[in-house]
Amino acid sequence: MQRREFITLAGAAAAWPLAARAQAIPVVGFFSGSFADSGGRLSAFRKGLSETGFVEGRSVAIEYRFAENQLDRLPALAAELVRRPVNALAAAGIPAAVAAKAATTTIPISFFVAGDPVKLGLVSSLNRPDGNLTGVTSLGAELSAKRMELARELTPKATGVALLVNPDNPNTATIIKDAQTAAGSLGLQLHVLRATSASDIDANFATLAQQRAGALVVGNDGLFMSQSSRIAALSVRHAVPTIFQTPEFATGGGLASYGASSADAFHQFGVYTGRILKGEKPGDLPVVQSTKIELILNLKTAKALGMTVPPSLLARADEVIE
Repeated sequence: MQRREFITLAGAAAAWPLAARAQAIPVVGFFSGSFADSGGRLSAFRKGLSETGFVEGRSVAIEYRFAENQLDRLPALAAELVRRPVNALAAAGIPAAVAAKAATTTIPISFFVAGDPVKLGLVSSLNRPDGNLTGVTSLGAELSAKRMELARELTPKATGVALLVNPDNPNTATIIKDAQTAAGSLGLQLHVLRATSASDIDANFATLAQQRAGALVVGNDGLFMSQSSRIAALSVRHAVPTIFQTPEFATGGGLASYGASSADAFHQFGVYTGRILKGEKPGDLPVVQSTKIELILNLKTAKALGMTVPPSLLARADEVIE
């Protein structure tokens, strides 16, 4: 998130609750452990809200809280929003959803997570969540194997591929397991890299040349999403073909992205938050799975890396940046 955008959101967060109290409009507490809005996520969220009759600043106020990748702050942020109080919590990301569930059993919660909310302990079932939580999920860790296949297609002469993961992410074990299986079937040696901070990301790129990894696949994680522009720049600087999860990586200068559509998922996230504000019970709303998957390729970056993207991949791409 750009500094100007953050200042704007911070100012709005301070002003809107006052307007909400004066006009008796509902307040949503939107919070996340790490949040990058370069893909228009907030716009999509607001659009979903507006389709249910809630327009930010007019018929609904939104208080924003971002932990800036300091996940240990999330319980305090959730507790702060509960004390305000807010009419609903909108938790973006697995750590935020877990913190929201621990913070309240009475305030309704909508969430967006890239993973299985049942396995994560957020809901009892997808069809009947029960309790005070429901939301939207998208394919995340499940796409690790597919990204490995894309790495093979983009770098057919590579003998090894690196996988960057955050060990603090509860999906990491699944991501590594699926990537190892896929790499083995493709005849690739897998090098697992771990990062829990931006400095760790820099250090890992410095070691890629030593490991002779022909490409890098980045695992799903909020930290990496918030650092997507940094990862894109590092991948070009170190001449490492990199496949990421979100579209803004490729549109921002990275080689390729393959993953769930952020706009589609956050639009549905906003719709569900609006339905909850209208009085529907989270426990009665089935968890929605956003299934729109996008492949985006950046030919400018491919040229800078001295690569030729196979025509078969170009034909399958949802967007090609030239």
